[in-house]
Amino acid sequence: MQSLNDFIIKPVGDNRYNNSKKIGGVDFVTNTKIESFQNVNREAIILALPKCVETNIQVGDKVIVHHNVFRRFYDIRGKEKDGKSYMFDGMYAVTQDQIYACKSNDEQWQSLHGYCFVQPVEAGSYLENYNEKKLHGILRYTSEKLNLEEGSVVCFTPDSEFEFVFNNMLLYCMKSNNIVLSYGKQRNEKEYNPGWAQSCERTY
Repeated sequence: MQSLNDFIIKPVGDNRYNNSKKIGGVDFVTNTKIESFQNVNREAIILALPKCVETNIQVGDKVIVHHNVFRRFYDIRGKEKDGKSYMFDGMYAVTQDQIYACKSNDEQWQSLHGYCFVQPVEAGSYLENYNEKKLHGILRYTSEKLNLEEGSVVCFTPDSEFEFVFNNMLLYCMKSNNIVLSYGKQRNEKEYNPGWAQSCERTY
């Protein structure tokens, strides 16, 4: 089975949501709201490639997808429904621009289609009201459109980032043209990675 323009995928673990956490051998549900995007699973397996799209992605690769792909919602009558990506038998169809990163076997994640991933850094001052420094971060997965080394400290535009968690790191996904400044590796910023990101098995 192949689509003309869409990738056919399924969620890793066959779970739409990552809303449970094992503590002391006991599973705890951390969220019960289906409309909450924070707990939607964003890691998927490629089942089939589109016929009419050229891509380096292969069947069996793991990918990071948009937070609405697996999410369910309530219609105006209060009835629970699947999103428009759902096909049947736990399979979903997504377009190329809904896939942000890819990984084959044990290789490192590679960002795709002009996206990059930035890890926030600590505010560095107890006088500030935020744990992380606004609009600053460490480039963890670079883009083919960016001539920047991974590990560089960068500055990005406001409201351009989307929160993800994978490899036990809190990361912000954004377009490469949202990176407006690079400090290189000369700065001493410390990465900000909250405990909940390190301990949870969720992949966003």
